[in-house]
Amino acid sequence: MQKNNYVFVITGAAGSGKTTVANYLQEQYHMHRVITHTTRLPRPGERDGIDYHFETPETIKKLHLLEQVTYDQSQYGSSVEGLEEGWHNGQNDVIVLDTAGAITYHQQLGSQAVIIFLTVTHMKTLARRMTLRGDQNAAIRSRLKSKEYHRDLMLPPMLKGIAHVVVNDQWKETKNQIDAIVKQIVSV
Repeated sequence: MQKNNYVFVITGAAGSGKTTVANYLQEQYHMHRVITHTTRLPRPGERDGIDYHFETPETIKKLHLLEQVTYDQSQYGSSVEGLEEGWHNGQNDVIVLDTAGAITYHQQLGSQAVIIFLTVTHMKTLARRMTLRGDQNAAIRSRLKSKEYHRDLMLPPMLKGIAHVVVNDQWKETKNQIDAIVKQIVSV
């Protein structure tokens, strides 16, 4: 893997704004979006190859994955080739991962992986955001009860002092913090 490019890893609990921040980095800083793979069914409006690569349990086993996790009974993973695609074109990458994936990226890539952990002040905000994005009530209830969701609510000890923690309550302030992180990393 090339060492002169970064991957901005956006992590946090469901509903914390990971996709919004990743989209912003892609649009504002022309980062390459690493599309992850999943065995879950698409949400309304999601498209294969754009939002995720939707896989079956059989096809996901055939991929060359840098990390993989099971979340709310579905498998997720990201491929080494997805990272290298952006770097080959001279772009920094952005990827959305759960905290277990963020730990793996830090372990595998060191300082080349820039971890941004998103959180909110009021946890009820997370469920409301999931509803607004079109998640079904049964899926939200299942996610809120999952051990993975509870794991992702807090910054893991392994990422303390490594991850940039951003409280995503107000988009303008979040954007300012994200801009400061990018400028600090890219200008190094």
